[in-house]
Amino acid sequence: MLFALRLGRAASGLNCRSWCRLSTLVVSVLNGRIVFHIVLFEPEIPPNTGNIIRLSANSGAHLHLVEPLGFDVSEKSLRRAGLDYRQLTHMQVWPSLQACFDSISPQRWFALSTRGTRRYDSVQYQPGDTFVFGPETRGLPATVLDQCPSEQRLRIPMLAGNRSLNLSNSVAVLIYEAWRQQGFLNGN
Repeated sequence: MLFALRLGRAASGLNCRSWCRLSTLVVSVLNGRIVFHIVLFEPEIPPNTGNIIRLSANSGAHLHLVEPLGFDVSEKSLRRAGLDYRQLTHMQVWPSLQACFDSISPQRWFALSTRGTRRYDSVQYQPGDTFVFGPETRGLPATVLDQCPSEQRLRIPMLAGNRSLNLSNSVAVLIYEAWRQQGFLNGN
């Protein structure tokens, strides 16, 4: 708490946008934990989200679900896939992507898409980075992709002619690369 008070005094001359970015970075490394944000935009398949709940619990990432969801968060298949990890995960449901972004104030956000312009492994990730994934059957819509700078539209390489990876596998590939770059801080 003392650190936060000192930071508040030192940052008092910052404008609101700079303060939001600075406070997001501080929260992202609070107590020595690296925090990344996973945003699932309109997820449709409960077991995928359940697997991502488990991934979030094991990696320390915060999970954000943007409505409408293709399932009820109390659905049995979601609980089964997530096991008892939901209590260990920071998870929030949002009515819109804008509401989510207004709350977490991402310093940087990346859109994951088969139409991404940059390979995921060419980025130097930072604490507080936010990763947005689209629905399983259609991916992120153009309205979301168009809001993301082209150099932050990422793709995961696949063999030619293949359509896409499973959502929970894609999230795992990206989160573990971002966490690896941070030295797997607090991992065992």
